[in-house]
Amino acid sequence: MVTETDGIILRQTKIARDRKMIVLFTRKFGKISAGTGIRQSGKKSSLPLRPFTHGRYEIYTGRNSYNIDAAETIESFFSIGEDIDRFFCASCALEFTDKVLAESMPAEPVLDTLISFLRILSNRKKKMRSFLIMYEWKILYMTGYGPVTDRCASCGREDEPAGFSIADGGTVCRSCVDSGRINMRLLYSIKFDIIQILKFIGLNNIDSFANLAFGPETEDYLDRILHEYVSYHLDIRGLKSESYLSLD
Repeated sequence: MVTETDGIILRQTKIARDRKMIVLFTRKFGKISAGTGIRQSGKKSSLPLRPFTHGRYEIYTGRNSYNIDAAETIESFFSIGEDIDRFFCASCALEFTDKVLAESMPAEPVLDTLISFLRILSNRKKKMRSFLIMYEWKILYMTGYGPVTDRCASCGREDEPAGFSIADGGTVCRSCVDSGRINMRLLYSIKFDIIQILKFIGLNNIDSFANLAFGPETEDYLDRILHEYVSYHLDIRGLKSESYLSLD
């Protein structure tokens, strides 16, 4: 069966005979792995098979496989590739999205958020890292992995938060902290107004972050908590793209 759907390429690997195995985030199927035998005769024809391009894909679905039979460009965020900070920021976003998404689970709002992220990033002049951090936290909320911030993640009481517990998945109250039940090594103090920031990210769409940025200390702190959080809950450690990342 042949189906047409739009999507974004998250990752690709060259295989034999000029073919590629592509991890494609589609509107209809979610994240899939697909082969492609499309001949790339020129720059224009190969564009839909490159990162940072929103494309439309004609996909043949077999019993246990997908193959891209044709592709065309809907929107190319070409300016991302012209700036090294934008490039590595976008690369991190694609890799993070790939790690968080389950296979073959449609997630249309996440796809639209990724497209908006790339569109905004292609015109952003500074503070790329702040925007990336906001995007990553937003994706966690959208996929159901976001932290609890409106009550104690340990006991459920709506008391004033006394810390952010990685292991418990959100804010925890003073009683739980003092009880000895909390893993103190994975407990972060609440500073830089991070709880209000996380609530704002959870409640608003990516377009609301277009002109926002954090100070250096807030940026570092939110990024540190994010890395601990996804490592603990999703087993995501050390994105390859981040080894090249040196923004702002």
